[in-house]
Parts: sequence; C-alpha cells; structure tokens
Amino acid sequence: MSTPWAARPGMWFPLGATVRDGGTNFAVASGVADGMLLCLFDDQGAEIRIPMPDRDGGVWHAFVPGVGAGQAYGYRATGPYDPGRGVRCNPAKLLLDPYTRATTGEVRFGPEVLGHAPDDPDKPSALDSAAHVPRSLVVDPAYEWTTEPVPQRRYADTVIYEVHVKGFTAAHPGVPAELRGTYAGLGHEAAIAHLLHLGVTAVELLPVHQSVPEAFLPDRGLTNYWGYNTIGYFAPHAGYSAAVRAGHPGGQVAEFKAMVDALHAAGLEVLLDVVFNHTAEGDHTGPTLCHRGLDNEAYYRLQPDDPRRYVDTTGCGNSIDAGDPLALQLIMDSLRYWLTEMRVDGFRFDLAPTLARQYGSFDRVSAFLDLVSQDPVVSRAKLVAEPWDVGQADSYDVGRFPPLWREWNGRYRDTMRDFWRSHGGLLGDVATRLTGSADLYGGAGQRPTASVNMITAHDGFTLADLVSYDSKHNEANGEANRDGTDDNRSWNCGVEGPTTDSEVLALRGRQSRALLTTLLLSFGIPMIVGGDELGRTQQGNNNAYCQDNPITWFDWSAVDEDLLAFTRRLVALRQSHPVFRRRRFLVGAEAAELLWFTPAGTPMSAADWQNPDARSVALYLDGADAPDVAPDGSLMIDDDFLLLVNAWWEPLDFTVPPTRPGQTWQREIDTFDPVANEVSVKAAAGDMVAVGPRSVVVLRATATP
Repeated sequence: MSTPWAARPGMWFPLGATVRDGGTNFAVASGVADGMLLCLFDDQGAEIRIPMPDRDGGVWHAFVPGVGAGQAYGYRATGPYDPGRGVRCNPAKLLLDPYTRATTGEVRFGPEVLGHAPDDPDKPSALDSAAHVPRSLVVDPAYEWTTEPVPQRRYADTVIYEVHVKGFTAAHPGVPAELRGTYAGLGHEAAIAHLLHLGVTAVELLPVHQSVPEAFLPDRGLTNYWGYNTIGYFAPHAGYSAAVRAGHPGGQVAEFKAMVDALHAAGLEVLLDVVFNHTAEGDHTGPTLCHRGLDNEAYYRLQPDDPRRYVDTTGCGNSIDAGDPLALQLIMDSLRYWLTEMRVDGFRFDLAPTLARQYGSFDRVSAFLDLVSQDPVVSRAKLVAEPWDVGQADSYDVGRFPPLWREWNGRYRDTMRDFWRSHGGLLGDVATRLTGSADLYGGAGQRPTASVNMITAHDGFTLADLVSYDSKHNEANGEANRDGTDDNRSWNCGVEGPTTDSEVLALRGRQSRALLTTLLLSFGIPMIVGGDELGRTQQGNNNAYCQDNPITWFDWSAVDEDLLAFTRRLVALRQSHPVFRRRRFLVGAEAAELLWFTPAGTPMSAADWQNPDARSVALYLDGADAPDVAPDGSLMIDDDFLLLVNAWWEPLDFTVPPTRPGQTWQREIDTFDPVANEVSVKAAAGDMVAVGPRSVVVLRATATP
C-alpha cells in the first residue's frame, strides 16, 4: 500500500471511490465537517489515516496511488459536535462511504458505535468505533454482460413476483448448497425455471441494498431479514452473496450483475424494493455509522424546535430529508447507478410519501417527484410507490402520486379480502377494483395499470395464512405478540391454524383460489407474493421481518401442487387474453365492452348496486369491441368472457345473460372445482350455470370474426 496522496489539479472526482490511473480517487461530500480523514486498512486491520485537504464545494477529495479493488476504507469527519444545532461530527467514529459500492464486516453493537457519550447525549463519545463497524470496499466495476439491456415489458403485460433473495432458494433442492440463499442461487437455472413455469414477468426483490439489523435484534438471536434498514444505497447486501460466503469480499457486485444477466436472458425484469425514507442509524440515540457523522443536517429531517431529534414519518426513528440537495443527489445518483451499472429495470419505493414531504405534508410537485419526472434515465424505469407512510394526517396517499408512477393499491387489497370473507355492501367497490380502480386513477388521465393489485404482500399474512388464521401469531419475534398489525381482514375458515379437518382444508383451498382468480383477472398489474402459489405459511406470523429461518424460507418439500398448477393456469389465461389486460378504463353507459348482470341475468340497476345484502354479480367482457392496439399496430381482438362471482356461503345458480346472438359459452375456470373445465360443458343465453359457495366461474366464448 502506498500512503502518500496527491490531488490532481483540474481533475473531476465523482463521489465514492473510483479506480483509475494506477490508484484510486476518493471523494466524499460534507458541508458541515471542517476536516476529513481517509482511513485505509491493511490485511491485518491496521489503519492508516490520510488527510483529505482538497475540498471543492463541500466535497473532499484524495487520490491514493497503488490502491486498487479490494481495498478496505472508511472516513472520519472532524468538525462541530453540537446536537442542539443538529451537527454530530465525531472523528472517533469510522464512517462508511455513502457511495461505497460494497462493504465488508458487520456491526457489533455497543457503546463504541454511538456518536454520543452514553452518560450524556450532548457530549461526543471518545470511544473508537473502528473495531465495531463494517468497512467500505474499493470495487472494480468491470463486468462482461452476456445480454443487452432489454426493452421494458409494457405495464399491462407485467405480472410481478415479490420475493426475498435468500428465502426463495435457501432450501431449494435444485440449487447447489453453496449457492442457496444468494444472488447466484436466484440466478440459477432451477430457480429461474420455477419463475418461467409460473409465468410471471418480473421479480420484485425485497431490499438488496446493504443493511444492518436494529440494535435490539441480535440480543434476541434475530436479525432484520427483510432488509428495510439500509446503510449502503450503492452496495448489494453482502449477506446474499455466495462469493462473499466463499471468502471473496466485494464479490457481491459481480454476482449481483450475473444474477440480473441470467434473469434478463430468461426474459424476466428485475425490480428493486428501495428504502430511501430512512436509514439504519435510527433515532437520536442510535449508532453513528455513516450519514449522521458526515452531515446530519443534510441527510435527515430534524425537529425544528429541537434539532437533537428527528422528524419520524417512517416509524424507524429518522426520515431522510429528500428536500436537501445533498440527500436528494444521493437518492438520484443511487437510482441511476442501479439502472445503468447494475441494469435493473425499476423500483418499488418503500413508504414513498416520506420522499415527497419537502415541507412537511405530502406534495405531488415536491423536489424528489419533480426530479424523477425530469431525469432522462430514472423517468424511463418502472416506478412503483408504496403510497403510505406513518403517523401523519396525510399518510395514506393512494391515488395521489403523479401519472408517471404506479401504486400499491391498498384499497384493492382491503376490498377483496373483505368481499371474499362475505362482508356485505361491497359489490360496487368490488366492481371498481376489478376494472382498474377508475375512482383513484381515471380522473388523472392514468391507465388501469396505475394500480398494482395485490391480495398479500411481504408485510402481513401469506395467502395460506390469510385463510388459516383470524389473529396474528408473532410470538417468535420476542415482543409478546404486540408487533404487527391487528387489521388482517383474514378468516381461518373455522379452525385457527393447522388442521386435519378435510372440510376446513377444502374451504381454505377454495378461498385461496377465489382470491387468486380475482387478482389475476383484474385490470391493472397483479403482484403475486413469492410462495403464495406454493401454499407457503409463516405459521401465522404477520410481521416476520426478523425471522431468517424456516418461518420465512420457502419449504420446497411441502408444495401445494394443486394450487401451484391452478396459479399457473390463471397466469397463462391472463397472458393469453388481452381482454384482462386492458390499457384503458371501461366505464360509463357507452362502454358496451363491459356489462354487469345480476345472477338472474338482468342488467344491474342502481338498486342492485346499493343492496347491502348483494354478494354476487356477473361481469361480461367483450373482446372484440374497441380492442386495445398492440405495439405493432394490430388490433388485440380477443374472445368474450363472463365472470360469475359468488361470495355467498351457499351455491348459486346464475342465468347466462344475452350478449351476442347465438353465443355459446364454455367453462374455463371454476374455483370451486378446479378440474371442472376439463369436462366440456356448453352454455347459452338463458341456461343456468351453478356457481359454488365463495367461488368464481369464468366462461369463455370464441371470438366472432
């Protein structure tokens, strides 16, 4: 290692550590520090401190010759420590580079990682943190891609599969043991085969940015498995790397790229769940690992009347200040990096309203949303918002994001869960959700694909647990079952948890199939939670964020093969028929492409819609009237479909309504009896079709030339 440094006059230094010209350029931004030390570590962990006196516009620079990929480093910022003014520089704390492309090592929690003295939060700690925190790594960005960047699939043709990198393959028998639970495991042919066979088009990965657990979890023998506790916005999480596991620090970068390469080669898009709303440094009593020690005022929103404390709209102790130029640059640089260098296809933004709270309340024209809309790279990616955050009068912002965005539709989830447990008074809302939630998105000129429809998500019950538990069972989390939501809108079908009762099991199967059918045949973008198609259970845990064990791992030895086959059929039906993938709303009296009927076969009246006891309806979809236009300009003419929906707890006979003269219908899907469509049964207008309790029957009529 060469210790002398030399800044090169007139040279532009990008933020982060960049290998070039026989050495490495280091650059870190801080407008509050009055000095910066670059700390390099040799193979024995010895630290060499190099001053960085070259400062330009709040960015500190150094060039160190002889330093290449694999070099471990960090920063120490000297300057004021005055929590009362919101500044927290402390050179006793080794800090990660906010732009580091990889990290090595773990946090060892204790008083050493605190920026403040344990007995006086207004005084700086004198304890050195270097032996207790991870290091940044210099990374060689070179990678030889085997695929070209793929054109994005249209939103209307997208089926999202939300999945955890580790949990998907941690116990997969077809993935080599050394690759299970890693990026390489997800990119393995056995894992990809399942995704292709299922028919999904995009994987949405739970957070893969470098994260650390909350301080209280290791003491319980737990960790932050989901990863919503980010500390490195440019670094793939090292814990998901087979290369790192094999003793190659920094190997996570190339391994992640290889995973993306393999998924793209299979025609699958890659979306990242990103957490730009808060960091792992927590509240004012939390550890000083990176941003807090560099420029606390710039990265975080501080309480105006007490800058010692943070504004918290995340429930995690702090909120990133996306209105500050430094924090905003970090976010935008990170998004562009993952799109251009790591070649992902889009993002799902956790607690997205927090990013648009530039002046406190949610603002559709905030600096962040404005920059995203103007950025020539980021604006072209798939962008999905989780449109709610925590504890504010305007925390629930479903339907309020700008047209560029898609949203997790919480209204869809809640309506469909209640409807299929036979709550009354929901028929009108169900019809609106089935056809793309025009009440939320139609008025803003958006398409039905603004709505990402979901029945379940990583946060909450799995599908199997949704129909097996009335209440959460989170005892394994160590919080006396107090954590996790109590608003599950679930139904155990008569028995709480596991059972051998064949009637209860059959009912749970019917409920699961009805929910999946609704999801996959609704207008919008369906999102399947990884494992729901397998019957995956978390034993009633609806907040399994800290369970890195068989509670959250896929159990490939206990697959519900019938449910898996049924889900595949549904996905294939959706992908084969554009009538379920409409790119415009079908509303109003003139929309003959979409008609609603009572079970008696008569058009729905205003009184029928308002009947609080109504739980059944028939939907007619005309596949030939005003069809959508394909990318090549051809008309997407399709078959006609009738969806007979019965949320009653008793069977119901539907009269087939008159549609086209002489039209003959054949059963395509029956959620009460999944193999019923294997028997060729024809029906015409006026015929009766039996629909089982809490079930959907889908009828298809061949397109008329």
